[in-house]
Amino acid sequence: MTVQLATRRGMTRKQKRLLTIGALGAVLAIAVGLILYALSGQISFFYSPSQAKEAAVGAGTPFRLGGLVKDGSWEKSGETSSFVVTDGETELAVQYVGLLPDLFREGQGIVADGALGPDGVFAASRVLAKHDENYMPKEVVEELKARGEWQRDGAAL
Repeated sequence: MTVQLATRRGMTRKQKRLLTIGALGAVLAIAVGLILYALSGQISFFYSPSQAKEAAVGAGTPFRLGGLVKDGSWEKSGETSSFVVTDGETELAVQYVGLLPDLFREGQGIVADGALGPDGVFAASRVLAKHDENYMPKEVVEELKARGEWQRDGAAL
């Protein structure tokens, strides 16, 4: 009789529990969606020069570029530096305004944040060089290993 009264008056405990779980699930889904939407402007993909060319990254799309500074390519005029980043297969011209890290040099592995300009030159907003002399981004090392051009004891290009 008690069960019949509970069903006549409204929802059972099981139904209330399911409704609460469903509502919490919906709130959680909305929260995750809002977080992902807010972070979408902060996501920056990492590409080597070859990957950037293959992906046909559009002008103005922010991404991280990693590779080696090509020997003989670094030119400095005031605070503007221009150099070429290579992964051994493809080269990409880079322009950066500001002070470069102390460890920046030709043949050094670097990672640069920025975007391609309409002229195809990568306009870097930040350039990073690792403290280890033999540093190269993991993705570039994997690509060089796949082509058989990787040498462990230094940058071999």
